Amino acid sequence: MEQRPRTVEGLVTVAATQFVPATQFWNGKPVFLTGHTGFKGSWLALWLQHLGANLTGYALDPPTEPSLFHKADVAACMHSVIGDLRDRTRLTSSMQNAQPEVVFHLAAQPLVRHSYADPVGTYETNVLGTIHLLEAVRKTPSVRAVVVITTDKCYENKEWIWPYRETDPLGGYDPYSSSKACAEIVTSSWRDSFFNPARYAEHHTAIASARAGNVIGGGDWASDRLIADIIRAFSTGKTLEIRNPAATRPWQHVLEPLRGYLTLAEKLHTGGTRYASAWNFGPRYTDAQPVEWIVRYLSAKWGTATKWKVDSHGHVHEAQMLKLDWSKAHAALGWQPVFSLPEALDYTLEWYQREQAGARARELCLEQIASYSEKLATVS
Repeated sequence: MEQRPRTVEGLVTVAATQFVPATQFWNGKPVFLTGHTGFKGSWLALWLQHLGANLTGYALDPPTEPSLFHKADVAACMHSVIGDLRDRTRLTSSMQNAQPEVVFHLAAQPLVRHSYADPVGTYETNVLGTIHLLEAVRKTPSVRAVVVITTDKCYENKEWIWPYRETDPLGGYDPYSSSKACAEIVTSSWRDSFFNPARYAEHHTAIASARAGNVIGGGDWASDRLIADIIRAFSTGKTLEIRNPAATRPWQHVLEPLRGYLTLAEKLHTGGTRYASAWNFGPRYTDAQPVEWIVRYLSAKWGTATKWKVDSHGHVHEAQMLKLDWSKAHAALGWQPVFSLPEALDYTLEWYQREQAGARARELCLEQIASYSEKLATVS
């Protein structure tokens, strides 16, 4: 596929090696993580605990039951605060009490279809909540690095074949995608207005945003997520209903973008404003596959008979084609995906089947984190 030209100005090219999160950097490091009770947040919290970070989380109660947060006992090795992003006073006091050097902002209303049902709540959480987070950072001088996580859906989707890159226009058809584009604009504005790179010697804080693809992995039980819907249906012998079999997404295992976030945070902390910008973390371009491909692959791997059909009822608008260009992260952060899509799906399926057979969720996650970290050494 033809690639559009890219330049990566002002950044050191390090693509020859894969960047591995450094235990010596994270061990004892005070970290503040919003959204630690969600699927991605729980995985990131476990990884940070594995690295030895002094972790504080701030989030609502887990959004699903069961939840990875409870099953993996994520709260056991961290300070967990149950709170709402919209409560600016409590969010600020929680951050000030933690005195973090690194902040990861993952808390969000994350579902496209739910954003149609509750557009106001979606904007309040994703836009105003991001403002509250950045204002809390302003009042916490210990913070050195901030990574605001948005989504691949923050781009103005033109349904074209090219992967979107960080300089492409932001947009969003649905309230969720639009709210995340707004969060990107807010982050850029606060960086320019209050954490300007030209005044880094005064504030010592570097802020970046991160846009990942459609994450998959063990422990996701959310509604309206393809893998979770597949596992529920196949486990119970029910017929899986899929809404949009031709929709093509940049599928990636959850550990891939999380390594990107950890890498970016380290670079922001040690390299400052050179890395204070927007970043994509996506899968290999050939691993952007349609929904039906995913269903057929997992159906063939399941081991017993499965059933699925297309739900032909009317549905809200969802994008058909979406890919991410991660060449900037490869050139400047030494990041690239480790798993192929089949490997990511195999890891995911193994997690669910072993958990259903009685394995402990926390041990499964830590085992896969260790296995993934070992695999990094073999990828160049």
